[in-house]
Amino acid sequence: MLVESLNKANNLIKKFQDTFNKPALVKGKKLFTGVDLGTAYIVLAVVDEAGEPVAGAMQFAQVVKDGLVVDYMGAVDIVKNLKKKLEGALGYDLLEAGTAYPPGTIGGDQRAIGYVAEAAGFEVISMIDEPTAANNVLKIENGAVVDIGGGTTGIAVLKNKEVVYVADEPTGGIHFSLVIAGSHKISFLEAEELKRDFARHRELFPIVKPVVEKVAAIVQRHIKGHNVNTVYLVGGTSCFEGMEKVIEKELEIPVIKPDNPLLVTPLGIALEVQKI
Repeated sequence: MLVESLNKANNLIKKFQDTFNKPALVKGKKLFTGVDLGTAYIVLAVVDEAGEPVAGAMQFAQVVKDGLVVDYMGAVDIVKNLKKKLEGALGYDLLEAGTAYPPGTIGGDQRAIGYVAEAAGFEVISMIDEPTAANNVLKIENGAVVDIGGGTTGIAVLKNKEVVYVADEPTGGIHFSLVIAGSHKISFLEAEELKRDFARHRELFPIVKPVVEKVAAIVQRHIKGHNVNTVYLVGGTSCFEGMEKVIEKELEIPVIKPDNPLLVTPLGIALEVQKI
């Protein structure tokens, strides 16, 4: 059952990934958009009324820090441009959207994420926490979804398909970049580019391993007492090759990483809108 569920999730992610270069034909279909404001990337995902991915776009950005919007107008401009790009490719106006926030984000910080999408021209009809959004793709019944983003690590524990516990702590891709920058004596932006080069991951892994172990310690602390027997990794930082093996060793339970974990949450946000 676990393998079957993961295969379905990977197939859906692959369909979404393919739409970045070749949007699907959507004549006469109602469309729903997920807006994911990440610390390193802003990603838009579009699905149809059947939940099938039809288009996607993304852009590197540093307008969000630790789940908080720190450059509001910069975020609005990027979302607006991505929206316009997708509308041009699809020949449709994208109207309804959803957003997601790190677990524990409340009040004005949470609303600011929705305001960005609204200012870009969307009607925001859904806001959920990021790990819950990811589970719209993964379809986990029991276990923990761990969303390792640029600035934070979010954890959602699920029992019988219901989220029973959420948490979020600072530590993510930014910290990878900081230790790479320090080790190589390069700028933060140069380290960000180096980190995104998959061909260099094996070389860089000993440098970032202590940060991975810290992520594992955060997860272990939050799942303690919840009888979690499997952890699922999503989020852009999870793309770093080999980190799932270290986390699995630290937790002493299976750790599963779907294909292209960066795309799981934005796709899940769009699927949440589609369900409404």
